[in-house]
Amino acid sequence: MPATVLTARALLLDMDGTLVDSDAVVERIWRRWAVRHGLDGDEVMKVVHGRQGHASMALLLPGRPMAQNHADNARMLAEETADTDGVVEVPGAAAFLASLRGLPHALVTSADAALARVRMAAAGLPVPGVRITAESVGASKPDPEGFLKGAAELGADPADCVVFEDSGAGVAAARAAGMRVVGVGARAAQHGPDAVVRDLTQVRVEALDGPEIRLHLG
Repeated sequence: MPATVLTARALLLDMDGTLVDSDAVVERIWRRWAVRHGLDGDEVMKVVHGRQGHASMALLLPGRPMAQNHADNARMLAEETADTDGVVEVPGAAAFLASLRGLPHALVTSADAALARVRMAAAGLPVPGVRITAESVGASKPDPEGFLKGAAELGADPADCVVFEDSGAGVAAARAAGMRVVGVGARAAQHGPDAVVRDLTQVRVEALDGPEIRLHLG
């Protein structure tokens, strides 16, 4: 299949499932949470990827006061930050980030700043200088706020940005922001991104004048 080529002025990068493979931790912690609340673990896992924890809880336990969701989320963030067993880079992530040095890019994650630092370090990855974390926004993905803030910080028009995402909530957030989306992995492929790569080994970055970034995908 021929490679897809996209041109952008800035890249916005999700973390979990996109740069960092943290699925082992996410599964452990959310399945424990599901048991505590008498929910089916498989159904819970269909909801939680890409969202802030309290937003997932609001969907899974409708009617529960949001104050309880926020308190529960704070406890779970502490658990997640303390558990890095099995956290590794998505194949190609280190080389991909190295190829972006000096080019406009930002991390846009539903994790808080502490969890983002811990997971990127556990995977051996540098944290981009521009980062939008849970503390930066008032609304979780699939709301576009995080991606719009990332674009604004980089001084880029949303239409000139390309997002890298792995989750349905993330793809929807990027679409709502008016951005093109590269889906990373099989989970993303189900949600209609503009292009899909198996992992980041299938991405080549070319710096152009302008400055512009040409992405060779596939």
